[in-house]
Amino acid sequence: MRIAVTYENGEVFQHFGHTEQFKVYNVEDGNIVSAEVIGTDGSGHEALADLLHDRAIDVLICGGIGGGAQAALEEAGIELCAGASGSADKAAAAYLRGELINTGANCDHHDEEHADGEHSCGGSCGSEEGGCQGCRPRATVVGKNVGRTCRVHYRGTFDDGTQFDSSYDRGEPLEFVCGAGTMILGFDSAVADMDVGQTVQIHLMPFEAYGDEDPRAFIPVKIEELPGSENLSVGEQVYLQTAGGQPFKVRVESVEDGVITFNANHEMAGKELNFTIELLEIVD
Repeated sequence: MRIAVTYENGEVFQHFGHTEQFKVYNVEDGNIVSAEVIGTDGSGHEALADLLHDRAIDVLICGGIGGGAQAALEEAGIELCAGASGSADKAAAAYLRGELINTGANCDHHDEEHADGEHSCGGSCGSEEGGCQGCRPRATVVGKNVGRTCRVHYRGTFDDGTQFDSSYDRGEPLEFVCGAGTMILGFDSAVADMDVGQTVQIHLMPFEAYGDEDPRAFIPVKIEELPGSENLSVGEQVYLQTAGGQPFKVRVESVEDGVITFNANHEMAGKELNFTIELLEIVD
């Protein structure tokens, strides 16, 4: 298998039609064995599908992509996984683990702006402040700690006070590179300007966290067409497969009238979150 990721400076480039490079990963037995960066030779939009086909690419991972380019990829027999962001290497690895969800065509334009100020993404679009996660790059994190390895303790709660996560309870601090895109935007942004020993409390809207729920990520299936699903109940987590055979995790949203509906949104999508964050150390 060969996976191509739209590529710029180690990150998933966010506009398929404007990418100048792809990082191509060769996969054997489910593991990446080699990788190379290739140029697009000035190709753009639908023409890129031919370039990828000529390079024997099986899967494309990208950020935003239009309907025409999606159709060209389908015609070329290339599986699409749109809506990715952050590290290209981590995106490729996440795909192989079945952790990437394809948002499909999430830009209906060929420039970098939305007509009339409206969002056209099929992925997770936040407010105007947070921007459109599927169509343009994640907001840049700015601060003195960006690019540095930070060790923090944190506690996460919902607005009703219910705790959903805590490194304190696990007794093990979280270590990550600030601004690298591995953390949700609001968490990254808060740590970027903290001093060692400082503790902050933050409230995040969905666009700063896991985005809004995507209505297209609700997948209805007739129970009779999915053997074994008749025993599933609401809230259970199971795995479905993409057209290319890659597994991805979903939750059972409802079971009624012979139809089971799966929810492929992140479990935190659409939620406002609160965090207490304590910066313990900067690891140089």
